[in-house]
Amino acid sequence: MEELPEKFPEYSIMYRTISNQIKSLEKQKQDSQNNTEIDSKIKKYQNELDRIKKMFPNNFFEN
Repeated sequence: MEELPEKFPEYSIMYRTISNQIKSLEKQKQDSQNNTEIDSKIKKYQNELDRIKKMFPNNFFEN
């Protein structure tokens, strides 16, 4: 198994928090007219999730 990052608990919590935020924004997107702004936020959060995923072993965050 690959090694975990030094700040493993913090990154794990960040990953869950950002994932939940993306889900919330996707729900807002369905009810909103201003999808461009929401899409921008989702993209920014998704980039951060990808960065965090790269720090961990493959399939670490898969359920």
